[in-house]
Amino acid sequence: MGGKTPGTGRPGGRQQAVKVRSARGRTTSSTRWLARQLNDPYVAEARKRGYRSRAAFKLIQLDERFGLLGPGRRVVDLGAAPGGWTQVAVERTGRTGRVVAIDILAMEPIAGAEILCLDFLDEAAPQRLTRALDGAADVVLSDMAAPATGHPATDHLRIMALAEAAWDFAGGVLAPGGAFVCKLFQGGAAGELLVPLQRAFAKVRHAKPAASRAESAETYLVATGYRGRPQDD
Repeated sequence: MGGKTPGTGRPGGRQQAVKVRSARGRTTSSTRWLARQLNDPYVAEARKRGYRSRAAFKLIQLDERFGLLGPGRRVVDLGAAPGGWTQVAVERTGRTGRVVAIDILAMEPIAGAEILCLDFLDEAAPQRLTRALDGAADVVLSDMAAPATGHPATDHLRIMALAEAAWDFAGGVLAPGGAFVCKLFQGGAAGELLVPLQRAFAKVRHAKPAASRAESAETYLVATGYRGRPQDD
């Protein structure tokens, strides 16, 4: 998919709503999930464009707002499976860019990206990444989320731990002027992450792309203009 520009991150046109009837063996929650999938314009547009997930449009919209990706940039996609964000990164960095996707799960190949099947918390991960990128990263992306428990406080703590781990990794591989994007949940204290990011980057902003479902509590921290990790961080 290298070289093509996906254009706007919003699906065009309106689609007729699909009604899903309950069926034997299908729970009420699974019926609701199926109805939501069938009536989600981003799901349909992802299939149309060949993206592996509707989440691709979240990155497209973040890029359109913040200018994160561009020709020749070196990009790291943490927790990349199934690969929707990696596909967008390949498209928008072009033939001169380098994209490395890291996930503990095996991923199908994506033309134009190098896929590393490893835990990014592994001590050897930064060195392997630097070799794969042939230098420091311009952008580190993290759309990771821990499996939901249904307990909001616990889920918040788990996603915060992932975001902090992603930042710890990014701080060791980012080039000056680079950008870092990670998923969070709205609500709760994010100060332990926000404070070091505000010291390390020129700008740190919150954003909720239109492709994020309205009922979802997810939001994204977008940090740009990397100045280096403070010595006492």
